[in-house]
Amino acid sequence: MSLPLVYRRRVGEDLASAFAYYEEQLEGLGERFLSAVASTFDAIERYPEMFAKVRGDVRRAITSQFPYAVFYRAEASRIVVFRVLHTARDPRAWPRTRRPAR
Repeated sequence: MSLPLVYRRRVGEDLASAFAYYEEQLEGLGERFLSAVASTFDAIERYPEMFAKVRGDVRRAITSQFPYAVFYRAEASRIVVFRVLHTARDPRAWPRTRRPAR
């Protein structure tokens, strides 16, 4: 049984920004990006322990075909997705993960 994913508000902002960037580069590339991220979300949902811990109990899953990482924490009843960031960004720039998910 897989755990439900809960997304922090910033995840939507991260995805919208990256989508817009890729669509500017090539029409349809933004859709391919979102598809790759959705596949990563599916993998996290099915196998939350598969990806490496990077800070405390926060894990990082790298998307295929795009240089983006999904940062999340698996809890007892859910998986909280904190951010979807370009791998060149400093992960320390994103907010602390101690606040409850919304």
